[in-house]
Order: sequence, then structure tokens, then C-alpha cells
Amino acid sequence: VQLQASGGGLVQAGGSLRLSCVSSRSIFNADTMAWYRQAPGKQRELVASISGTDSTSYGDSVKGRFTISTDRSKNTLYLHMDSLNPEDTGVYYCYARYGPGRYWGSGTLVTVSS
Repeated sequence: VQLQASGGGLVQAGGSLRLSCVSSRSIFNADTMAWYRQAPGKQRELVASISGTDSTSYGDSVKGRFTISTDRSKNTLYLHMDSLNPEDTGVYYCYARYGPGRYWGSGTLVTVSS
């Protein structure tokens, strides 16, 4: 399974971005898909996840600001990010679990300037 993330960039604090992650495999069969991020000098952390039944979960720091969603017809995972702040800066990675298989996508860099 290949996951290709895109949509990162430079944005001012208070701005918005939408990340996309296209899977090479139908996401109808995905048990879980998620976004993680890694800030400079920090460990990778879970940002948001969505199950095969569309149950969502968010990290405390992004609740109310970020929204995770999927478009299964396009095999695409999204992360809509609002009210961005400099602490949201980092490389964002998409993740998918299909049964016992766990897959990581390429990262996309998000930089939020103050």
C-alpha cells in the first residue's frame, strides 16, 4: 500500500490548510486511517484518526480546530486545519491500517508563521 500526502505549505497564524492523502488501495477496506505529525526535535504524535465506521478521534491540542475525513470514492484521506498556530508546525504523515498491515505515507511539511 502506498500513501501519498500533499497540501502542506507556509501559512500565517490563524490561517487554514487542507492536507490530502491518496491511498493506492481502496480505503473501503481500511480499518483505521490517521494523521500524525512530528515537530522539530519532538516525537511523532497522533493528530487525528478515523475508523472504518467513521468514528473519529483527535489529539487534545487540535480538538475543535482540525477535522479528519475521507472520500472513499477517491481513496483519499483529508485533514482540514483551521486556526493554525506556530505550534502546529511540523511534518504531517498519513497512516493506514488494513488488518495486520500498517502503512505510512510520505510526509508533507506544514509551517505556521507567527
